[in-house]
Amino acid sequence: MPGVIVTDPPRADAKDVETLAGFGVATVHEAMGRTGLLGHHLRPNQQDCRVAGTAVTVLSWPGDNLMIHAAVEQCGAGDILVVTTTSPSTDGMFGELFATALQRRGVRGVVTNAGIRDTAELRAMGFPAWSAAVSAQGTVKATGGSVNVPVVIGGQVIRPGDVIVADDDGVVVVPREGAREAGEKSLAREDKEAATRAAFVGGQLGLDRYGLRDTLVQLGVTYRTYEQYTGEGS
Repeated sequence: MPGVIVTDPPRADAKDVETLAGFGVATVHEAMGRTGLLGHHLRPNQQDCRVAGTAVTVLSWPGDNLMIHAAVEQCGAGDILVVTTTSPSTDGMFGELFATALQRRGVRGVVTNAGIRDTAELRAMGFPAWSAAVSAQGTVKATGGSVNVPVVIGGQVIRPGDVIVADDDGVVVVPREGAREAGEKSLAREDKEAATRAAFVGGQLGLDRYGLRDTLVQLGVTYRTYEQYTGEGS
């Protein structure tokens, strides 16, 4: 498989990335109109961790991590490595040694729809990982691929330099050109949720705050007492 390694692609502004790092994946996803989510199959290797960074993308042959080695050289501080394969793979393509090299370069984590291994070591060294599989199955280094080209995970296109936000709920991609707007919309959504939270603490019901009683009526949903519903007591 011939490939290409693209150097120095444009990246989202660092300030916009840091702004997005302050919001959860669910908030960013909703703020962008429920777009950008990479799918429920990507699971975190750790808990209580949220990161945001700019994507360095890898397209590899399944069971072959040669291009991850090539990608390390292209990674810098504030990046997140995003790895996919040309066809489905669950092999453990990424582990503690890769994480050691990437952590030295200031990389914030890895996202892959293939497999990872050395999971305990990754947690111990504080290197966050999101993957579709965990497998001790190793890989070879024999087939060409590409680095810093557009890739697809979960139906979403990730380009080099786009923003990746990841936490316990999953992973979302934000196009680099829309990073600032996504941050502004995420802040507005958090402010709205804070007001709703305060209302719920005060006892207000979602049915009333969101005007959902009318929706129930329009849908023909009715209220019945237990006796009316079961016919008991008639």
